Amino acid sequence: MKLMLLGTRGAALAAAGVLLAGCGGSASKDRSGPDPKPSGSAKPGGGEKTGASKRPGPNQSTLPGALPSAYDFTPDPDRVPKNAAQARKLTRNAALGENDWAAGMVRHTPYESGGSWPVLPASCVWTRSALPSGVLDSFTRRLDIPAQGGKGRVQGAVTVTVHRTEAGADREIKDTVQESFRCPEQVLGGGQRLSGLMSLQFDRKDVRNADASLFEAGKYTGPESGGVQDYVWSKSRIGPVTAAVSVKGAQGYTNTDLLRIAAEGGAKVLYRVELELK
Repeated sequence: MKLMLLGTRGAALAAAGVLLAGCGGSASKDRSGPDPKPSGSAKPGGGEKTGASKRPGPNQSTLPGALPSAYDFTPDPDRVPKNAAQARKLTRNAALGENDWAAGMVRHTPYESGGSWPVLPASCVWTRSALPSGVLDSFTRRLDIPAQGGKGRVQGAVTVTVHRTEAGADREIKDTVQESFRCPEQVLGGGQRLSGLMSLQFDRKDVRNADASLFEAGKYTGPESGGVQDYVWSKSRIGPVTAAVSVKGAQGYTNTDLLRIAAEGGAKVLYRVELELK
């Protein structure tokens, strides 16, 4: 679906989303109430001989470091989780830890959660339920950039979810876009709130590092937030797996800072998802 975004804020949302959707490449959105991209298919240490010449494929660019013109990764059917135990192994291997995202990040409290599902009812207050029958596992890790140098504490989170089918994962992407339109103001719990939410799902041709991707932005307030802060969130799908990255801002951080943090985390978690599926 295509969304009509009006005004300067809509233009900013679209531009920020393009940054996140295009970030990554083979070398390289959690909502923390109910908690809530790298790609290509080259394997590290691939077996090509040094100096061997190879004609670029139709989806490859001849420019150094350029992203492919289209996403063409296909999961190995034998590596796609078939049961909950296999899914739990993938989600924990793919989710970023404190040494995986950005230098200096530390564990949030709570650090990990899993085995449940976020639900946004008509009240727009997030709750949690048991995993739906079509979801094998969903797992979240939360990491923060500590307050320092006159800046506040930035809260980040990564959620990896394994569906039984690609169709189920794609439905999660589409449902997520609708949530911000249904509930532009959301209550996360623990005194945390999101407001002014806007979401954008990209045309598939514009996504270079996943099968599908969306971006969301708004404002965040909560305990020790120091007032109203920016909030950014992305979610992407590779096969039956979705990966979401959220970043809640703090004093001293610009929206561009948050986008950079989110893009780095999103690229890394998607690369790890690919490694689990190839």
